[in-house]
Amino acid sequence: MAVIVPFESPSNASIDALVGLVAADMERVNATILSRTGSEVTMIPEVANHLISSGGKRLRPMLTLAMANLTGYSGDGHIKLAASVEFMHTATLLHDDVVDESELRRGKLSARMLWGNEASVLVGDFLLGQAFRMMVEVGSLRALDILSSAAATIAEGEVMQLAAAKNTATTEDEYLAVIRGKTAELFAAACEVGPVIANRPKAEQTACRSVGMNLGIAFQLVDDVLDYGGKAAKLGKNIGDDFREGKITLPVVLAFRRGNDSERKFWVKALERGEIGDSDLDHAIGLMTKHRALEDTISRAQHYGAMAVDALALFPASPMKTALEQVVAFCLARSH
Repeated sequence: MAVIVPFESPSNASIDALVGLVAADMERVNATILSRTGSEVTMIPEVANHLISSGGKRLRPMLTLAMANLTGYSGDGHIKLAASVEFMHTATLLHDDVVDESELRRGKLSARMLWGNEASVLVGDFLLGQAFRMMVEVGSLRALDILSSAAATIAEGEVMQLAAAKNTATTEDEYLAVIRGKTAELFAAACEVGPVIANRPKAEQTACRSVGMNLGIAFQLVDDVLDYGGKAAKLGKNIGDDFREGKITLPVVLAFRRGNDSERKFWVKALERGEIGDSDLDHAIGLMTKHRALEDTISRAQHYGAMAVDALALFPASPMKTALEQVVAFCLARSH
């Protein structure tokens, strides 16, 4: 049983316009990624390219390119920064799959299933090292500061999630703090470095960061819903993976808070003790439906999406601004 949460998808919910506008720059980013994964240690390019070539949308590096374009940047630094952002993202995925013991990533066997946990962790470290080398080459101390701070914040978010794992007492505020660090921080940093290297006023840098932060939160909240109400083919993972791994996500937090004593005992048994029967995922989805947990998580996502669009209001009308507004709509429309 999978509940598809209704969400009215606006006709402009697409990343196609953004993809078109940054296509030439993305070719250069992809060439940079390819050259920087090269190593005489053959396992490094094998593991890195397995994930890098597995069909991700490359949304984060595209946002770096988009914000550089939006704020009138005319140099080459945005190419290396976008590649750095993608390497940081790929490294966190490699590390995440080890922590979560994930078998699938984007519909394919995860790197840890093919090469083992040790190789996944170490190749992730290699990619982080290459990311920092490229940041230094760009020569912007402020951009280096933003992305290196993001790397530390992402790690903090992962550790916070580890501490909250299987803890049904997690509050909504605590959970939002986790996803701000774990997911939204990289979106925020990816968006902020564009206006920084363009030497734009602080107000524009802050606005771009706000776009990324709020988009990142909305993106993760929709992901949380998709785990209980999406289609596995779309997700590249199995429905209910979060449930089986004992992950406390916002739909769980809301359903637990709103439930009665016997319902809360179910969540404790399933998520804290890992005692999950064949029909328990269906029961979990039923409880979420009963307490509107999935719908309300989408409502929260729409709120953050609206904040991202409002942050773009500082900039004059342009094809890039319109494309970025469409990206926000696209991230929300994934929920069905």
